[in-house]
Amino acid sequence: MKLIHISDIHLTVPGERMGGLDPHARFSAALTHINLHHADAARLIITGDLAHWGEAAAYEALKAVLDQQAIPVRLMIGNHDDRTMFRGVFGDHPVDRNGFVNHAETVGQTRFIYLDTVQEKTHAGHFGPDRLDWLRAELEWAQRARLFMHHNPMETGVPANDRIALIPEHRGPFAALIRDNRDRIDFVHFGHVHAPIHGTFCGVPFASVPSTGNQSMPDMVEPELLQGAPREPSYHVIRVHEGDTTIHQIPFAWDGPVFAVGTGWSDWAKPASALP
Repeated sequence: MKLIHISDIHLTVPGERMGGLDPHARFSAALTHINLHHADAARLIITGDLAHWGEAAAYEALKAVLDQQAIPVRLMIGNHDDRTMFRGVFGDHPVDRNGFVNHAETVGQTRFIYLDTVQEKTHAGHFGPDRLDWLRAELEWAQRARLFMHHNPMETGVPANDRIALIPEHRGPFAALIRDNRDRIDFVHFGHVHAPIHGTFCGVPFASVPSTGNQSMPDMVEPELLQGAPREPSYHVIRVHEGDTTIHQIPFAWDGPVFAVGTGWSDWAKPASALP
């Protein structure tokens, strides 16, 4: 099974720029590349920060594009999103009984669980008791599960970013639930950090995906200011086979040279042109 993971598209009112970039052009380029090379994907999953300022026009532009998308799409909201505005445009999008954009589905033999970690008027992640109860109920009957969310649920070692991770008072109970179910959770995928970070969390592997816009520059000293630059964007191709997961990072906007070389031993022999 192939999955596509995109995050932090930060759409604006069409025509407006964000961070010096046209986020709609970047997102369109990503979709064009995906549809050309990975049209066989089972899901296209976008883990939040759909609209940079949470405006209806940005969500309407997103909906218009996704209505033409052949690969089934699953959406989450992030700290830049407005839940009410999102639900107003995506009126048929599933939510839990409390109105959070928590939803889940079974794909193959695995329960895909999509989490809403957003709290109004803060960029930090929240997942309080009501949301945790919803996730606990999903995990109780799932034989296998794969989690997707916006905020990183753990500290990453980048102090400025960790200020807006899942808040400490929610991080502990969330971690405890993951630890208790680590034998049935295959992976945790998230966005938010605008960088590829990989590791394990409570015994479960995790990976974050870069943004389709600006990328973060990990600064492991700066305590408050997030560092970023308009570097090349990427998305993830997630390949799942017999319980194993492989993730490829795809630099879809690269327009520089690409060199082809064989895999035989002699293909890597030192050429005469390299000799003094």
